[in-house]
Amino acid sequence: MTQGHKREIHEKTILGGLIVKAGLKNADRAFLLGALIQASQIPVGTVEHDRLSALGTQAFRAEARARIKP
Repeated sequence: MTQGHKREIHEKTILGGLIVKAGLKNADRAFLLGALIQASQIPVGTVEHDRLSALGTQAFRAEARARIKP
């Protein structure tokens, strides 16, 4: 297995994990693709992009806090 192939598998695993973290593991593929296409059309720096980015940041921080607490 080449280094590039390993990197690709790692990327896909991380991206799949985001789907699970978002609570969408049971969503159908067409819905997920549509949502991602729509998200890709939101320009960086817009209010909507900033709002969604802040939401994701909060989710990552909440997950990190949950891991730290016994």
